[in-house]
Amino acid sequence: ANDSDLGPNGEIEYTLHQAIDPVPKLLRIDRSSGIIYVKGPLDREEINNLKFYVVARDKGPSPKSSKTYVSIDVTDQNDNAPAVEIRGIGLVTHSDGVANISEDMPVGTAVALVQVSDKDEGENAVVTCVVAGDVPFQLRPASDSSVDNKRKYFLQTTTPLDYERVRDYRVEIVAVDSGNPALSSTNSLKVQVTDTNDNSPVFSPTLFEVEFAEENQPGEKVVDVVASDADSGTNAELVYSIIADSSTRGLFEIDPSSGEVRARSPLDREHKERYEFRVTAADKGVPSHRGTATVVIKVLDRNDNDPKFMLSGYSFSVLENMPPLSPVGMVTVQDMDEGENAQVQLSVEPDVGKFVIQNGTGTILSSISFDREKESSYTFRLKAVDGGDPPRSSYVGVTINVLDENDNAPVVTKPSNSSFIRLSPMAAPDSVVEVVEAEDIDSGSNAELVYSIAGGNPHDLFYISPSNGEITLTKELTRKHSGLHRLVVKVSDRGKPSRHAIALVHIYVNETIANVSHVEALVGHSLYTPLDMDIAGDPDYGLAAQRSNIVYGSLAGVAGVVTVIVVVVFIRHRLQREAKSGYQAGKKETKDLYAPKQGPKSGKGRKGKKGKPPKSPKPLGEDEEVSLQKSLKFNLDGVNDSPRIHLPLTYPPGSPDLGRHYRSNSPLPSIQLQAQSPSASQKHQAVQELPAANTFVGTGGDDNSTGSD
Repeated sequence: ANDSDLGPNGEIEYTLHQAIDPVPKLLRIDRSSGIIYVKGPLDREEINNLKFYVVARDKGPSPKSSKTYVSIDVTDQNDNAPAVEIRGIGLVTHSDGVANISEDMPVGTAVALVQVSDKDEGENAVVTCVVAGDVPFQLRPASDSSVDNKRKYFLQTTTPLDYERVRDYRVEIVAVDSGNPALSSTNSLKVQVTDTNDNSPVFSPTLFEVEFAEENQPGEKVVDVVASDADSGTNAELVYSIIADSSTRGLFEIDPSSGEVRARSPLDREHKERYEFRVTAADKGVPSHRGTATVVIKVLDRNDNDPKFMLSGYSFSVLENMPPLSPVGMVTVQDMDEGENAQVQLSVEPDVGKFVIQNGTGTILSSISFDREKESSYTFRLKAVDGGDPPRSSYVGVTINVLDENDNAPVVTKPSNSSFIRLSPMAAPDSVVEVVEAEDIDSGSNAELVYSIAGGNPHDLFYISPSNGEITLTKELTRKHSGLHRLVVKVSDRGKPSRHAIALVHIYVNETIANVSHVEALVGHSLYTPLDMDIAGDPDYGLAAQRSNIVYGSLAGVAGVVTVIVVVVFIRHRLQREAKSGYQAGKKETKDLYAPKQGPKSGKGRKGKKGKPPKSPKPLGEDEEVSLQKSLKFNLDGVNDSPRIHLPLTYPPGSPDLGRHYRSNSPLPSIQLQAQSPSASQKHQAVQELPAANTFVGTGGDDNSTGSD
């Protein structure tokens, strides 16, 4: 019970409530835990259920309580043995535990009523009752409606009773229940046979044993049985008969008057070699009396059966390489006859000296050591001959299958170690590259091959199928993969221990094969390269990559320097254009400037000294222009805005003295910009023929130009 209070208010005490006898005598309850214990021995047969209440009460100032109903079922233990009670019944009288029955009572006469009971229940009360010993009595259920723990049986006779043979019987009845362990009890009854006739027929002897050969003729005499009767007249006249069971019915017959037993059909010892049945001799008295005897017939053997092998054919499997005289198999042969007729000799046919057989055990021994690869099976016959007269024989075929031993390593048939195959660098992944083919002359699992790549695949470019040896490409090829690849393929069988072979697969990755001799030289070098060294692609690719990195770095550095120079020049050029100086448009020049005459508009130039025509102006490059601007210190700004050339009024030291070459009245040729000239944003320069130390640059704006000394 649970109490949600705390302290004494939550402490619970348990007591039995309304517990009437025998509950207080048999049970007790722990006051603090509520556990109910057995206090005295329980006997289910006396009381099988205990009912009472349990009160749970707390220890508070005002105790509160609660009660619950408890019912305990006492289960059964097999502690009671069955009880057997024997009572008289019908015309059979009982006195002091003895039943008296006349010998002329028919078979099945009830001698007593047997009642069996068990105080237990269930399986413990299920009782089996039998009659012990070899007595002519049995138990028959008296009704079909008996409960398990109480049954009634009739004790009845099973055979006729004969006062002259047995005058009394001790019938012991055993009852066993189904408990575990089982309990049993016994009770016995003495049955006395009362005489109603002075004498009955008597056989002498009562057991007739005879030997009779098989394969007899129908109606052939087996034995004579004779009985005698001390009576006279019709009471001494005997009639013989056979009490046959299912095993002898129809096989034998007896002459009713003479007692001659005959075989009605041929006997077969191999089918049954012993027969036993009973014969009776009954007198003709009223009531008739009879006597019985037992006839035992032992059937003798004749050699009427061939030796028979247990199987119609034998097939044995043996491992190859076994030493000579090793057992390879065992055969079993039987002869249904007996004695010498069943003694069998075995031999090998044809006897070529490869196998022998041991008589007695039927073990076949090999005289040779087997090699499955040379001969995988052997076939011969075994002959079995018995010792009868005349002898009988039989044959059986034997096949010896030689099992494979893993004594041969796989042999690679394709490709050759010195061959190669070209693979295009554009080959797609999962494409088939090559197929390795191998064979193993063993069989079974010893010939099952497993393919694997043992070396030469550092880039994991290739995969080989373990089952069929198909090599496929696993990833895309790159520049570093170009060249010769050598795959070390291991071909192993599944034998124990396993054997293997090594194959070299050469794959040349390239668009074409321009030089076959070169590739063959690479393959030849591969054959002398240790297998633990990888041959996979271009060996110089790493060095070439390093060289390329150096070149690319150098080019990048040069490009950077050039870029810096160009940027600096461009910025300086812009700054020079912004810092304009010299002649400005609309302002008259008054110092050291000469206005040259307008030159002719024709394209012909004035002849120079020695009558040579002046050189035609040629355009300058951008770098030359920049250099020229730096030396002459003038800008080319405003070509499209001003028709004049602006020259500085002051010259730095080292500037050319133009006055030495030009007089004040010397006109300067003008530079004409035609209408078809490039756009105004493009610069046009012309270089006039001057001494080597001086160069003059002009810009075309109109037909006028300016000069200076």
